[in-house]
Amino acid sequence: MNDYIKYILVMAGVTYLIRMIPMALVKGKISSTFVKSFIYYVPYAVLSAMTIPAIFYSTSSVLSAAVGFAVAVAVAYFGKPLLTVALSACGSVLAAELILRFI
Repeated sequence: MNDYIKYILVMAGVTYLIRMIPMALVKGKISSTFVKSFIYYVPYAVLSAMTIPAIFYSTSSVLSAAVGFAVAVAVAYFGKPLLTVALSACGSVLAAELILRFI
């Protein structure tokens, strides 16, 4: 149990430092459009880099995962809420898995 507290404290410290250091180093308002756009898009890029590989290896078939990914992208493109996107992707993966099972 003592190790878990150490792990939580280290992660809290690391998370705090990652958020605090840029605020401490940058005193004024950022005027560079490149830096602003970089800061804006980095979270999306990191989330995509972490999520997309996991998508294709989370099902029993890469084909069903690709179907779910394509449906999720299509539903999200049309501006639907996150819950709708997730449920649509899960439903399409289920349908694809069932179809692949009988083929």
